[in-house]
Amino acid sequence: MKIFNILPWLDWLALVGFFALWIGYAWFARTLGRRRSSLLITTNRYRAYWMRQTTQRDPRMLDGIITQALSQTPSFFSSTSILIIGGLFALLGTTDKASELMSEIPFAQTTTLLVFEFKILVLVAIFVYAFFRFSWCMRQYTFVALVIGAMPPPEDFDSGKFDRKKYADRAAAMVGAAADTFNDGLRAYYFSFAALAWFVSPLAMVLGTVTVVGILYSREFHSDVLRILRD
Repeated sequence: MKIFNILPWLDWLALVGFFALWIGYAWFARTLGRRRSSLLITTNRYRAYWMRQTTQRDPRMLDGIITQALSQTPSFFSSTSILIIGGLFALLGTTDKASELMSEIPFAQTTTLLVFEFKILVLVAIFVYAFFRFSWCMRQYTFVALVIGAMPPPEDFDSGKFDRKKYADRAAAMVGAAADTFNDGLRAYYFSFAALAWFVSPLAMVLGTVTVVGILYSREFHSDVLRILRD
């Protein structure tokens, strides 16, 4: 029970609400996305189109270039996550100065060094999760390249020796899985900004989390990009 004495009850409520909204929105986006096309579901349709074209293309150099380009973004975020984690651990060595700096911000809540360090560790956990999602996304794109490389030549599909739809659907599902994993990592970055607001106050964290959920919902279900892709 001593762990519950680390934070005031308002901070615990804000932290629970933060993770509840994060997990709840992820579940909501996947569930609603099946009934009403989200940005991910809509772009999955284009991934299926891409793989159908891939089965008819020889050589498949263009598809390899596209796969490599897609894997560069999670690679960048994965490396960035490592740098951020290192910076946060370095910050743990100067928490006294950082805490004094935060206390000078208007409306910022004054906390003990233990609470301040706990908040930093929460941020570390968020970026560790993001790193694992981005690194797994990178590996999934290597599987995509493997599936494309293993595709039979177009004439084997034309002759009926291999099932074109089966190969295209498998490859499209792999690309979609990589995109979904990347989405999880990117979502962690969005919620990290809400976690930063916790250094100001628990109320700021809650407001920041609600704002992030609103932004994510708007971009995944009501963005101009989604409207263009649907048309």
